[in-house]
Amino acid sequence: MDNIDFELISWSGAFSCGVKAIDDQHKKLVNMINELFSHVASSEEIDNDQLLNVIHETVKNIKTHFAAEEKIMIATRFHDFIAHKKVHDSFILTVISIISDITEGKKVSLFSFLKFLKNWVYSHIAVMDRCYFEHLSRISAKKSDEELIVSKTEL
Repeated sequence: MDNIDFELISWSGAFSCGVKAIDDQHKKLVNMINELFSHVASSEEIDNDQLLNVIHETVKNIKTHFAAEEKIMIATRFHDFIAHKKVHDSFILTVISIISDITEGKKVSLFSFLKFLKNWVYSHIAVMDRCYFEHLSRISAKKSDEELIVSKTEL
């Protein structure tokens, strides 16, 4: 399994909200998860430092993404913001717990972690985020290419 030529998650239109900045962040997250999967699924050894670097970079991007989404939700008065933020916070706490376990030398199933990330993408972005995508669609103007226009102050 040296050269993994498939993805754990394939980008789908179901993940798209129509706001380029958010879609780009979602694509980057999917790519990072696929990169982590490639490391884990290859036959090469991956040490804890390498793994933690990849996970920390992923978490950094996720936090940036969550902040952008939450800013848009607040600016557009999304009715379910508090519940959505709680789910974001819970995700971050789960990942931090996993990082802590790795740092402490506890045995962590990387495939279970990847399954958690994959399920997160499919359940959160494709399902839960859909509610706020629909909210944005109702209140935002659209360009001729059907991309939603959200002002820079909302990002």
